[in-house]
Amino acid sequence: MWFYIGLPIGLLGLIMYTYTIVTVNFATTPLDEPVTRGLYRYSRNPQYLTEFLMFIGVSIASASWLFLFFSIVYSISMLSFASTEERFCLEKYGNAYREYMDRTPRYIEGNRRKSD
Repeated sequence: MWFYIGLPIGLLGLIMYTYTIVTVNFATTPLDEPVTRGLYRYSRNPQYLTEFLMFIGVSIASASWLFLFFSIVYSISMLSFASTEERFCLEKYGNAYREYMDRTPRYIEGNRRKSD
């Protein structure tokens, strides 16, 4: 039963992760502009969200508490990476990234950056 619950969740995460990477095409984005296409229109860190979804799905499908524990630990560690990445992007892109932060939530709706 757990397999049939977790499999679609994990596959949804995998499909969304693949979509995030493929539709953005970092190679064609101008170096002086932040990436705001694809799922980046809805979240500043869609790759972390979709990874979390994949890991939770695999945890449920495999009925592994250990994998679930490590998935949660990994996801919490990604929070610090996201903050570091955003500081870098603010330095690199300046006001363009600040405007992006104001209109796009970090992860999901409801956690937008407060304007200075």
